[in-house]
This record gives sequence, structure tokens and C-alpha cells, in this order.
Amino acid sequence: MATQSTEPSATVVWSDRFLEYTWTPEHPMKPARLDLTMALAGELGLLAGVETVRPEPAGMPDLLRVHTPEYIDAVRHAVPDSGSPGNRPSAPLFGLGSDDNPVFPGMHDAASVIVGGTLAAAREIAEGRTRRAVSIGGGMHHAMANSAAGFCIYNDAAVAISWLLDHGFDRIAYVDVDVHHGDGVQRAFYGDPRVMTVSIHQHPATLWPSTGWPDEVGAGPAEGTALNLALLPGTRDAAWLRGFHAVVPGALAAFRPQILISQCGVDTHREDPLADLELTVDGQTAAFLAMRELADRYADGRWLAVGGGGYGLVRVVPRAWTQLLATALDRPLPPETPLPEAWRERARVVAPRVEPPTVIGEGGDTRYQPWDGPGGAVETGDAQIDRARRAVDTAVLATRRAAFGLLGLDPEDPRD
Repeated sequence: MATQSTEPSATVVWSDRFLEYTWTPEHPMKPARLDLTMALAGELGLLAGVETVRPEPAGMPDLLRVHTPEYIDAVRHAVPDSGSPGNRPSAPLFGLGSDDNPVFPGMHDAASVIVGGTLAAAREIAEGRTRRAVSIGGGMHHAMANSAAGFCIYNDAAVAISWLLDHGFDRIAYVDVDVHHGDGVQRAFYGDPRVMTVSIHQHPATLWPSTGWPDEVGAGPAEGTALNLALLPGTRDAAWLRGFHAVVPGALAAFRPQILISQCGVDTHREDPLADLELTVDGQTAAFLAMRELADRYADGRWLAVGGGGYGLVRVVPRAWTQLLATALDRPLPPETPLPEAWRERARVVAPRVEPPTVIGEGGDTRYQPWDGPGGAVETGDAQIDRARRAVDTAVLATRRAAFGLLGLDPEDPRD
């Protein structure tokens, strides 16, 4: 077991009740991914000296910040249809009972605890008890005001943002690195200039929910506060990081947020069964480090991180989110850190057909050439690298040309 002697620099929000967010046995979002993450973090000594915060379920007043009374009532009273395959009714209402969102017992309570976790993290920061807080159970970014969507019942990030707006914050940045567009959070604040939403995701022409195009920039007084970087299938660590750093730091510098909220879905991984980007755990860790540094630089260190997507139950999610916890706690885990055999045995019980990894990293190449303006990239002679860089640069320019001018920035100047 690794030992950690430094004082914890973040709050970790956790409850075993997060594991009650359980769909059907065949559903790809399995709560064991959270359990395996916390078990791995514990085995590695990351949580030594960390007093975790146990959240309460969110109540009606907070759910109503984002969701309609009719929808909440439908969730509260939804009953699995045992006579229908997958517990789904013939005509799903409010998005409930679909293949993505089958009804399960205790659904309202389980989803309310997820929201309560993200709210607890927000309160810890807002009330000055910590600068960083993590709730890996959160990140249900697809839920809409009046419907469930994409495995998401209640939109915990949107509820927490609304709460923060009522508790002393008027410039909140939300950065979403899930492979799917952060559509629910974007929609909730599309016309609110106090909230900037940035989503880096697989191209909407190639992946559900088919939104997140560069020209989605916000409405009315909020024009310029929604940014979408859409990347083609096959994008790897270095190209993804080149795109991230070409868009996110400049946007945050212009917006000057008081807090950064990060949705840290890890379905960008090359082994994820539901999408087509090709990041490694090392590339995902580099993204977490970048967001922590941006919070330090532009938001006085205030950083709230939540989980999200990620369906590599044993090989991906536990390692990636353990690295997220390590990043927030400022207790770095080198890529060669061995994984304890006790944890590997636990993983084998969960997924007997999957051989658990042996170390925390994967040897991913996270070195990237910073974006240097239109036509600025020097060809390397490696056709695959050069094609990937050109594809990312095309996406970067589309995003910057759509939004940067609205922020008072020069879309073609790499210094902005």
C-alpha cells in the first residue's frame, strides 16, 4: 500500500447510497465502478486523513431549481413494469422507461442522493471549509428540466450551479470533458451570462446526443458563454490536449470565474464500449491536472469535480477516478504505481472475465504541441500525427471563430 503523509487539500464527498443508483443488470452504467474506485483509492492510501462528507438527499426546493414539478412527480411515482422487457413501458413518458433510462425501484431517492452529493461539495467550497471538493457519484449532465436522458435522472451539476448563484457567486465556469456533449447543463444556462459552459466531446455527427456544435454559443446576453469543441473519432491524448489547451484557458481567462466546476466523465478512453475517442488514463489524468491548475490560476483555487460517464468497469473508471481524487488531494500517483493485489482480486469478483490492470497508468503519450494559430503547425512527417493535428486544429478554429470574438478575444491569435 502507498502511504500519504501530506495534509489533504480537498474534500471528498461519498456515500454508499451512491451505489443505489442501479439500472437493470444489463445496463452499462454499473455502480460497481464507484465502489471499485473508492476501494482502490483506499488501498493506495489516498484517503488517509481525509474526512469524507456524507451527503443528504436533495430536497424538493433544490430539485425544483432545475426540474419541473411534473417531472419530479413522475420520477417519484415511476414503477418498474415487470411485464415488459427491460422494465420499460410501451410509451415512455418524461424519458423514463426507455432503454437508456429504465425505471428501477427507489429511483427518486437514489437520484436525489447523487444531487445531494454535488450540493454538499458546492457548500463545502462556498462556506469556506475547502477550496476543492470531489463527488465521483455526480456528473449526470444529460438530465433535462422535464425529462431523463442518457442515464441521467436529475442534473446534479445544474442544481449545484443554481445553488451557487444564490449563494455569493455570479461567474461560474463549467468544463465538461465527458465524451458526450454536456447538453443538459448547457441548456439550463444557455441564456445566463453568469455561467460559462465549455464542453469537449466527440463530434455530434458521430455520437449521441448529436448536439454540441461550435455555433452553439449561448443566447441573448449570454452569447459567447457556451463553447463546444467537437473532436473526431480516433482522437488520442496529445491531439485532445492540444485542443483543450487551445480553447479552455483563453475562455476562462476572459470570463474570470469565481469557481470552476468540472464534469470528469472518462468515456473518452480508448477501451470505452460506447464511444470512439482514444484517450488513455494518462491523458485523462493530464486533463484533470490542467483543470486543477486553471482553477488555481483563475478561480482562486475553487474547484468542484464530479464524475460522469465511463463504462470500462474494471480497467478504466477506477484508475481514472482514483487519479482524479489524487489530483484534487494533491497526492500524485506516478503512472508506474502498482495496484494492490487485494484490489485486483476484488475486481476479478466483479468482472471475472476481465483481467485487472497491474499499474495505475498506461504509458500514454501526453506530450502535445501547443496550438500556434491557423496554419502554424509544423508537419512532423508522421502521417497519422499530422492528420490528427490538422483535424483538431480545424475543430479548434471552428470553436474559436464562433465564440472567441464574443468574449473580446482574437480567434486566430494563439496568445488569446
